[in-house]
Amino acid sequence: MTPTTNQQGAKAPKNQPDIKLFDLVSTVLEDAKAEDTIVIDIRQKSSLADYMIVTSGRSNRHVGAIADQLQRAMREAGYGRPKTEGLPQCDWVLVDGGDIIVHIFRPEVREFYNIEKMWSADFPGETA
Repeated sequence: MTPTTNQQGAKAPKNQPDIKLFDLVSTVLEDAKAEDTIVIDIRQKSSLADYMIVTSGRSNRHVGAIADQLQRAMREAGYGRPKTEGLPQCDWVLVDGGDIIVHIFRPEVREFYNIEKMWSADFPGETA
């Protein structure tokens, strides 16, 4: 993944997220009419990614369409082909963009798993 650069072209500090990817994901989710989108900063909680984004689609078809648009936009922007899970059923689709992991749920499935509550909780030894 390309590191973030400042206006002078210098690399951003390691703890700085890839703003271009974050903006791309945010724009795609907004354009695709994703609902109830929340962003969770997991930099201090996991080495999996910097951010986890949880959002909802109104139906299986809408969830699949959001995931498809997100994959296409990431590929076209030069981020490669993101790893994706859950596309056949489209109840819960995970799009792994490296620094950003996006979970796209149908509302009932999102309520059942409630992963945003788990990832928003403070972990032992974590300072608030």
